[in-house]
Amino acid sequence: MSARLQPLEDLPPEIVDIVARLEAAGFETWCVGGALRDRLLSHSSADVDVATAAPPDEVLRLFPKTVAVGVKYGTVGVLDRKHVLHEVTTFRRDVATDGRHAVVEYGASLEEDLARRDFTINALAYHPIRREWCDPFGGADDIDRGVLRAVGDPAGRFAEDYLRILRALRFAARFGFEIEAATWTAAIAGAPGLRGLSAERVREEWLKGLETARSVARLVSLWQEVGAAAIWIPELSVRSGVAREAPEPRDPIVLTATLCSDAGEVLTRLRASNSDIGRARAMGAGPAEPVSGAPVEVRRWLAQVGGAAEDLRLLAAYRLGADPAWGPIVEGIRERGEPTARGQLALSGDDLVRAGVPAGPALGQLLARLLEAVLEDPALNTRDRLLEKVRAWS
Repeated sequence: MSARLQPLEDLPPEIVDIVARLEAAGFETWCVGGALRDRLLSHSSADVDVATAAPPDEVLRLFPKTVAVGVKYGTVGVLDRKHVLHEVTTFRRDVATDGRHAVVEYGASLEEDLARRDFTINALAYHPIRREWCDPFGGADDIDRGVLRAVGDPAGRFAEDYLRILRALRFAARFGFEIEAATWTAAIAGAPGLRGLSAERVREEWLKGLETARSVARLVSLWQEVGAAAIWIPELSVRSGVAREAPEPRDPIVLTATLCSDAGEVLTRLRASNSDIGRARAMGAGPAEPVSGAPVEVRRWLAQVGGAAEDLRLLAAYRLGADPAWGPIVEGIRERGEPTARGQLALSGDDLVRAGVPAGPALGQLLARLLEAVLEDPALNTRDRLLEKVRAWS
């Protein structure tokens, strides 16, 4: 058994209390899920899930404060004294699947419950009272070896839910693991099944993968090699992607724009929010950067791209591997409060109307001309100096 499987000292006491109450009522109960895997890998992980022999109605009876987060799937949310929700799920076994959703039944053992998990590194359980591990599929040894391996027959695991193929890519890129040969062969063979997944589920895997990947370039390569990119993101091109590795902060929308020839189309296909699609389209409209690092050109660029400026700066950082040379110029312009939009002019449209300028297209043209003057010389941005300009142009 792996030397990693030592008693855990950092489990939340609220979790231990939940396990203790269920055990006292006569129901075998264990901690399960990715939080255990992450602890063995020395990664931070706050959430700890609980699996129990207690059916959902018993969990609801035993705990006074619960939330029905997924009762029909056997999951009850238990609220602790701090009103933090912890998921408690009844041991289950799969009895049928359509490749997207499984039909389950209760009355299973812990080992049967772990057998329905996707990968061995996720099929671990820990008993916080007896301080013992259950690792029937060698997940800890696979962590030691840096290997991602399906539980049981990999083709069967993927056929139960083809999203597991994308999860395999995410875990491999996040942890720097190699995908075991039989698991990889089954993933390639099962890739056509990805067509039947909902766009929302694919989107979440793609965005989570970008957020967590140790190597974004490897994540992209895995998506391409397994065939997932051809099905869902044909615009994906590693050649237009990050230089070395993306610096922090990781923004999956900007990374999508960095890696894809038309991020707006990709996010539309993946049914992203209108806000995220709008950000992608604004980055695509560009221009991607100022024509030079001269402050006047940077101010003109900021005026042109508006709210997309920070996303474009981050996009440039992902491609360069560092903040672009013009990045500090942007900061300086903002720190000095130099205007780059009409709304920042010291003279408004109402001011101009009161000064005798008629409302209409000419008013907008005049404001655009004033902004151009201020972009050239920010010191002009006072009410009196702008009025002088208007009078001089009349």
